[in-house]
Amino acid sequence: MITIGIDLGTTAVKMLAMDETGRVLHIASRDYPLYIENNEALMGRYPGITPLEAGWTEQDPQDWWEQTADGLRELTAAVKEPIAAVSFSGQMHGLVALDGDNRVIRPAILWNDQRTQRQCDYLNNDIGRDKMLEHTANIALTGFTAPKFLWLKENEPELFARIKKVMLPKDYIAYRLSGVFATDFSDAAGTLLLDVENKRWSDFMMGVVGLPPESLPRLYPSYAPVGAVTEAAALLTGLCVKTKVVIGGGDQAVGAVGTGTVKSGMCSVSLGTSGVVFFAGDNFAVDRGRSAVHSFCHANGRYHLMGVTLTAAASNKWWSEEVLHTGDYDAEQRVIASDRLGRNPVFFLPYLNGERTPHNDPNARGAFVGLSLTTTRADMTLAVLEGVAFSLRDIKEIVGRLGVAAKTARIIGGGARSPLWCRIIANVLQLRVEKINSEEGPAFGAAILAMTGGGAFNTVEEACESLIEVTEAFEPDADTVAAYTRQYGIFAGLYGALWGRRKDER
Repeated sequence: MITIGIDLGTTAVKMLAMDETGRVLHIASRDYPLYIENNEALMGRYPGITPLEAGWTEQDPQDWWEQTADGLRELTAAVKEPIAAVSFSGQMHGLVALDGDNRVIRPAILWNDQRTQRQCDYLNNDIGRDKMLEHTANIALTGFTAPKFLWLKENEPELFARIKKVMLPKDYIAYRLSGVFATDFSDAAGTLLLDVENKRWSDFMMGVVGLPPESLPRLYPSYAPVGAVTEAAALLTGLCVKTKVVIGGGDQAVGAVGTGTVKSGMCSVSLGTSGVVFFAGDNFAVDRGRSAVHSFCHANGRYHLMGVTLTAAASNKWWSEEVLHTGDYDAEQRVIASDRLGRNPVFFLPYLNGERTPHNDPNARGAFVGLSLTTTRADMTLAVLEGVAFSLRDIKEIVGRLGVAAKTARIIGGGARSPLWCRIIANVLQLRVEKINSEEGPAFGAAILAMTGGGAFNTVEEACESLIEVTEAFEPDADTVAAYTRQYGIFAGLYGALWGRRKDER
């Protein structure tokens, strides 16, 4: 059996063809525009849209479809064998709205768009955080989908009135392939319209936003086949009409599937531009205290908790390239002696672009603390790596208070190429850190979901166990763990000392 996994990202769509042994047969990637400061090019296609302002981001769903179709033509031509099933990983939270003729009404408002702060304040303060947690298991953040509908209702009421179908980004591609109006639980959890615990649309939130129930897609598990490729889509893509369309999921959940993080007691660490710690769990849990972690549905049909630090590998990139003016990360790290781990007097707060978990403070900023006349370049490089690891520990501490724990962490992302950083994270998080046989992440996870939905495996867990292997592991060392535990106690107090009072005064 051959399946295709499609990862619809923010700047490009990446897709791969895989056989049932997990061997990747071919990879294709296509870029598309990201509209950040100027959307004049879209105004003719979508009359009535608002000119972009600073902090707003949009994309044209038609670009997604055209580039995905083009990439699929490359894959099907390269593989030259029938594709049993396709599935998806998608950028989450994006607003895709269709009218009664199934035409896109306006460009998609993306996950990183910041225009909805006033709407989030309304949801969290007027509707109330307790109500939000009760009905959705999460508080409102500017990236989420429900605040976007409120913004659209207030600022583009004529367009809002035309909405007949609501989709998430990857669901639009599934719709263009199959003609089926569907979504999955993991992606829907990020809309703030889903009752996450009970896996159903929230009547309460639909009333708050003003959407009729029939505008929302039918909900499925991420591994569920929802239809097959239509004749029209087959002609455009090279797929056949017998190819199953498996609905897939949100990028973080599907990326976790791609690492095999599907059983309770496991977590994954994504060490990319941002850092994500993702805890798989069999049971629903929610942070009703600080509301600092996301409580979402997992792509394996269960649940997960997730926290985000906004600048992880981006902090090391900034330090190396912008400050030290070098791209040789290895050379900077080779001079760091092992006996310095956990004993560095310099601390770094990696809040270069604000912070999500645990502070939810977009105005927090980075800082070095503890500099002296004896501080070396290596001390500061180590502090950057350790500061990111400590911010990931913040997430682990919150999740631990909810009774969710892990013994191992699967690590992916560009930062995972650093053995030193992996060792630091193993000791700071007090977990065995494992690297695996695939670096393809969400696209690989989507292909696994397609395998499961296509019938090659009975469950997502069975597929992961068969297809994913551990290639390297980093074990925590007792003495280093103790040293880092002392240092984490210092790190945990720095945000409050530097930014906490200022945040309270805003």
